[in-house]
Amino acid sequence: MAFVKNLFDKNFLEYASYVIRDRAIPDLGDGLKPVQRRILHTLFELDDGKFHKVANVVGQCMKYHPHGDASIYSALVVLANKELFIDRQGNFGNVYTGDGASASRYIECRIRPLAKDILYNPAITQYTPSYDGRGKEPVVFRAKLPVVLILGAEGIAVGMSTRILPHNVREVIEAEKAFLLGRPFQLFPDFITGGLMDVSDYRDGNGKIISRAKMDTSDSKRILITELPANTTTESLIASIENAARSGKVKIASINDYTAEKVEIEIKLPRGVYSQDVVDALYAFTDCELSISCNLLVIKDNMPQVMTVPDVIRHHAGQLVQILKDELELEQKELTDKLHLRTLERIFIEERIYKRIEEMKTEAAVLKAVITGFEPFQAELIRAVVPDDVEKLLKIPIRRISLYDIQKNRKEVQEINRRLKEIARLLKDLPRYAVSCLDALLAKLPAEETKRRTAIAHFSAVDVKEVVGRDLALRYDAVAGYLGTAVSTGTEIMKVSPYDRILFMRRSGMYMVCAAPEKLFVDTGMWYCGFADKEVMSKVVFTIIYRDPETRYAYIKRCRIEQYLSNREYFAVPDGMEIIFLDTKPKFSFLVKYTPKPRAKILEERFAAQDFEEKSVRAQGVRLAAREVDAVVLLLPRSAKGQNHE
Repeated sequence: MAFVKNLFDKNFLEYASYVIRDRAIPDLGDGLKPVQRRILHTLFELDDGKFHKVANVVGQCMKYHPHGDASIYSALVVLANKELFIDRQGNFGNVYTGDGASASRYIECRIRPLAKDILYNPAITQYTPSYDGRGKEPVVFRAKLPVVLILGAEGIAVGMSTRILPHNVREVIEAEKAFLLGRPFQLFPDFITGGLMDVSDYRDGNGKIISRAKMDTSDSKRILITELPANTTTESLIASIENAARSGKVKIASINDYTAEKVEIEIKLPRGVYSQDVVDALYAFTDCELSISCNLLVIKDNMPQVMTVPDVIRHHAGQLVQILKDELELEQKELTDKLHLRTLERIFIEERIYKRIEEMKTEAAVLKAVITGFEPFQAELIRAVVPDDVEKLLKIPIRRISLYDIQKNRKEVQEINRRLKEIARLLKDLPRYAVSCLDALLAKLPAEETKRRTAIAHFSAVDVKEVVGRDLALRYDAVAGYLGTAVSTGTEIMKVSPYDRILFMRRSGMYMVCAAPEKLFVDTGMWYCGFADKEVMSKVVFTIIYRDPETRYAYIKRCRIEQYLSNREYFAVPDGMEIIFLDTKPKFSFLVKYTPKPRAKILEERFAAQDFEEKSVRAQGVRLAAREVDAVVLLLPRSAKGQNHE
C-alpha cells in the first residue's frame, strides 16, 4: 500500500506541476500559454508574407503541440480575434454575436510584422527540443511588451486559477515608457466589445470591475444597446433579458438583434413603460451589468506567482532593457567580426598576401604563410588572425580579387565604425533607448484598431428592491392554512416583491424568517406576518401574552426580534405554553378576564402594555396575576362618543 501511495503522490504532483506550468497559466516572460507560443512559433517558421490555410498551420503546429488539432485550432481562432499578432482572412466568427469560425480548411491567416517586432529574435531566444525530439521550439519568447496584460488570460489549474483582464496596447506601452522615465502611471482593462466599466475596486488586477452595456435611451419608447459588457455576446445578453422579462422583472414588448459589424440590439417597450423606467431593471436583473473578478497569477521563474499590474510593468521594463542590451551586444559582436574580416580582406588583397601561397605544398604551410604575411600589419587589425579567418580568406574567388574595389571597402568600413560608435552610445543610456524603441512600436500601431474601446465610469449601486417594486399580493388563507403570492383565496395581507423577506408567527408561537413564498403551509392560525428588514424589525415591539395550560396563569413578555437566520424555526414562548394575545403597537391597554370563582369579586382587570419592560425574545414572561385567565381583550382608545371597543 505504501508503494501505491508513493506512486500516486509522485504522479499527482507531476501532473499538477505540468498543468500549472505547461497548460493553464501564462508565462510572465511572453504572456503566452504553451499552445499560443507554439502557434506563433509555427507562423514565424511559415512566414513568407502570404496567407496560409489554418488547417495547414494547425498541422504544422502539431509537430510541437502533443494535444491534438482541436485545441490548436480553437486557440488560434481566439488569438487571431485579439487583432494583435495575426492577420485573418475568411470567417473567424463574430466576437459580438458569439458565432463560431468556419472550418480550418476554409480560413487563412498569417503573422503580422508587429509580432516579429515584439516577440521574434531567434539569436537571443532559448530553444528546447520538441516533444518528439525532431524539432526545436522556444522556451519563452523574448517579448518587448507585457503581452500578458495586452491579451489577458484565463485558466484553471490544480489548486489555483488565473483571470487576467486584457488592456489597451497603446496604454500598456505608455505605462512602460512612464516607468522608464520615472513617471507615475495607471493602467485599467479594455475590452474589444466596448461598453462601460467601473474600476474603483480593480486593485491593480486582483480585485474586480463592474462592466455595463452602453445604451441609447434618446427614444423614450425604445432602448438601443450599442456596446456589450465584457465577456458577453449578443446571444447571451438577449437570453438574459428574455429570462428577466418572463419572470416579470423587466417589462419589454419585443427584442430584436441587428448586430453585424457593430452591436445593435433593439428593445421595444410596452404601452405606459418608458426607457428611463427600464434601464435600472436591465442593469439589476440581466447581463447588461456584470461583476468580473480578476486574479493576476502568472508563471515567473518557473513558479506560479500572484502579481499586480505595476509589478508586471516594472518587470517588463527591466526585461526590455535587457533584451535591447543583448541585441546591441550581439550586433556589436557581429559588426566587429565583419569589420575584422573586411580589414583582413583589404590587407590580403592590397598587400598581395595571397601570392605567398602559390608555392606552398601543404595546408599547414599555406596557413603559416598567410598568418606570417599579416604580422607587419598587426596595428591595423581588430584582433589576432586565427585559422578560421584564413579559411574565409582562402574562399575568396579569383574574380573578386581581380575586381576588388578599395573605395567600396573603405565606405563599408566607415559605415561599420559609425554604427559601432552609435551602439556604444546607446549602451550607455539603455532606458532612453528603450523609450525610443517603444515610441517606434507606437508609431507602427494602426490608430483605429488600437484605440480604447471601453469607457471608464463610476456606477452607483442599483437597489434591486427599488427597481422591482412591491406589486405582488401576499395572501393568507386561514381555512387552508396557506400563505404566499400564488395563493388565490383568503385575505391579502400586504404587497411584496420577489426579493422581500417576511417574518410570520404561527398560533403555536413558532416564528420564522424567509423569502416571500409562492405557497407555504403555515397552519390555520397565524398571529403575525410582516416584513423582516432589520431596520423595520428593530422598531417593532411584540407584546405577547401566553398562558400555562395546567395552571391557566397568564404571563406577558415584551420583546423585539432583531437577530435570526433565514429559514430557521424559533419559538417566542416557552415550550408547552399557549399564546392567547399578541400585538405590535408600542402603547396600548388591554383587559384581562379571569375565570369566575366563588367569592371572587374582581372578574377583570385593566393593564397598560407600556408599563412592562422589554426583555430578550428568549426571556421568560412576567406573571400578570395569580389567577386563572379566560381571555385577554384589546382596549381601543375612546371614540367620539366616549365608548370603548373590544
